[in-house]
Order: sequence, then C-alpha cells, then structure tokens
Amino acid sequence: MIESVIDPKERIALDLEEARRRTTDLLAPVDDRRLMAQHNRLMSPLVWDYAHVGVYEELWLVNQLSGTPPMNEGWLHMYDAFENPRATRGDLPLMDRRQVGEYRDEVRRRALEILDKADLTSSNPLLRDGYVYEMVVQHEHQHDETILQALQLLPGGYCPAVPTAPSGRAVTLDMVSVPAGQYPVGSERHSPWDNEGPAHEVELSAYRIDRFPVTNGQFWEFMEDGGYTRRELWSEAGWAWLQTSRVTAPKYWGLEHGEWLSDRFGLLVPVEWDRPVMHVCYHEAEAYARWAGKRLPTEFEWEVAASWDPEAGRTRLYPWGDESPTRERANLDQWLYGPSPVGAYPQGASALGCEQMVGEVWEWTSTDFGGYPGFVAFPYAEYSEVFFGPEHKVLRGASWAARPSVGRVTFRNWDYPIRRQIFAGFRCVIDGEA
Repeated sequence: MIESVIDPKERIALDLEEARRRTTDLLAPVDDRRLMAQHNRLMSPLVWDYAHVGVYEELWLVNQLSGTPPMNEGWLHMYDAFENPRATRGDLPLMDRRQVGEYRDEVRRRALEILDKADLTSSNPLLRDGYVYEMVVQHEHQHDETILQALQLLPGGYCPAVPTAPSGRAVTLDMVSVPAGQYPVGSERHSPWDNEGPAHEVELSAYRIDRFPVTNGQFWEFMEDGGYTRRELWSEAGWAWLQTSRVTAPKYWGLEHGEWLSDRFGLLVPVEWDRPVMHVCYHEAEAYARWAGKRLPTEFEWEVAASWDPEAGRTRLYPWGDESPTRERANLDQWLYGPSPVGAYPQGASALGCEQMVGEVWEWTSTDFGGYPGFVAFPYAEYSEVFFGPEHKVLRGASWAARPSVGRVTFRNWDYPIRRQIFAGFRCVIDGEA
C-alpha cells in the first residue's frame, strides 16, 4: 500500500489549527469572570495569554510576511510582554473572550491566505522549511503551559477529577554513571529557538546522575530532617529568600490532620510519595542536593545523560531515540495534570539509563542562562538573548504540561531561581565514577 504524503502547507495549517484548539479547550471550562480577572500577580489574566498568542501570530504570519500594518496598533502594544509586565496586565482594558475569538479568526484567515502563496523553499530563513510557522505553533504550545500555571491558581478550582496515572514499577532510586569525555551538545537544526545552537562540544569530568527525578518521598525526608531550618544547607541567596518567603514545603502542599495534601487544580489529594517532587524553586532544589551530599547538574551534564548514545557514538533527539514522543515513552501533552510514578516509562529511558528525563517536571540545573559559543539571535533578541545572565537558571526536560513539540533534549527553558508556580523539580549529581 502506498502511503499518502501530506503537503507541507496542509501540515502547517493542521498544526496551527491543532494548537488553537488546545488553547481554546483549556480555557473553555473557565467562566468569563474568572477568564478576565487577574488572580495572582505572578500570572497574567487568562484572557491576556489568549489574545497574546493571536497578536504574535498576526505579527509573524501576517505583518512580517506581507508587510501590512497590524489591524490594531494598540493591541500590538497591549499584548507585548515587555511593555506590560505580568503584574500590571490585569489593569489593562483587555479584549473579552468573544472579541479575542473574532480577532484570532481574522488573523488566521489572513495568515492562511499568505501561506497559500508562500515559498517554503525560499532562501528567506523565516520561510525556509516553514520555520516561522513552526515558531508560531511552538509559541502557542508554550503559552498553553503558562495558561495551566495560571489555572492551578484559579479560585474555585479547574479539574473535576484527577486522571488516573500509569502504574509505576518497583525501582531502585540509584544513580547512573557517565564517563569523562568530550561530548556534542546543542543543535544545528533550522528550528524555532535560537538558544539551542550552535552545536558544539564540551569536556565533562566523570559524574553520576540520579536515574529518576527526586521524588516527593525523598524530599519529605529532607523536610523531616529540618531541611527548611538548617542554614548550612542553603546558599546566601537561598537563605535570604527563605527568610522572606517563610515556606516550609513545596508550593501547593499542606498538612491537615497529620496528612500531607496537595492542591491539584482545586482538588485536594494526598501527596503521592513515588511521584517526582514539583513546584520547588531552584533554592529548594539546591538545598536538598546539599543535604543529600550531592549537587545540581549543569545543563550539559543533564543533556549528555539524556541524549548520548555510546554504542551509536551520537546524540539522540529524545532520550529513547529520534522517534516522536508517545504516551508509552513520556508524560507529556497535558493529559495527566501532574507527574507519574517513577518507573512508569521504561520505554523512555536514555541510552545511559536515565528515566523520565522528558516529561514529568522541568528540572533545575546549576547553569546560568546564556548563549552558546557563536550564538546569534534570530529572529528576535527578545525571545532569549535579553534574558541572558545570572538572574535566570536553565531548566531542562519539559514537564507533563509541555506539548511534545518542546520535548527534545536540546530545548532550554529558564526562569528566576525563586519561581515555584512553574511545574519544576530536579535530579542530582555526584562527581566521579561509582
């Protein structure tokens, strides 16, 4: 049987539609009052993100490709993330759900008209291989995760029930050895995000890395041993944050009648000790690592453990190989609303033996966010270059809330080390061989 090959432009149109459908579906259960309100200064009003992805699509798929001006110059500024920090977005005269829907429909109509005439073999790097279209799709995918962070904070709850997770298996929470050597990292693919390249080589000393992310149970042992009160476990910056924040557990945890409970989108459920710990900031991760006699990995130690295939002598696109993510390999794509038990995805193991490196939780690394040697910002500096510096730490691995499009091992996330509302956890390393 001869398989049909889908036309690249038809594939782009389908991907654009699927991204929009996911965003719309995520917001559908939220009534208009809660959609418009800003419930926490850490996050935008949900309707701001809904409109922002439309403005981004108009900017890149209509204005940039056709040279036409924006439909509404004011919206271009109102939904600009740099002109309007999150804390102020609730004070803006935002479009409502109906207005956003009508605006996005018109943007899509114009974008598809331009796509129909576009030359995807052009020397224009925006058009070549559909680069700018993939950028817009992945941008919306990333905002879907941002929307889920805001939905976790939504008054009145969001989830009617917690989905059933795949079963874990009996595992040993041991470590995987990575020998010293020179390893390739980064990407040369003509893919949307500039900070993943250029590809280059790094020299690493031998180290051991946790086979699995640190679990709730392991983190609870740190808490029980006075982890949040012991000054020697915390960096100067971490201790200063702790004195101000006064936290004593991961975000969304609470102790009721002697039982630890976790708020999952408005549902109070018992903390499940075999799941990766989530909603901890960099400082908490660093303190735990010091308590355990370990440290956090650099981003290259993380990437090599996830990608390097010693038998093939090359890197993999995903820990398990170059095949696209599936539900048998990784907890991605927002279907579970939380992490799975450790040991649930043996098919997703890396060649070196690490598991659940993609999906579950973003994993903090000790690396400050910056450009690789030879980095060139493209197509705009505001995606990553303006965030370079010690103020942001790199996170790797993608969370359960990430779409599969960002599940590749070269993808780099970043955030302030005090952030806890993000779906972040960590794993640890020890220097030297076993």
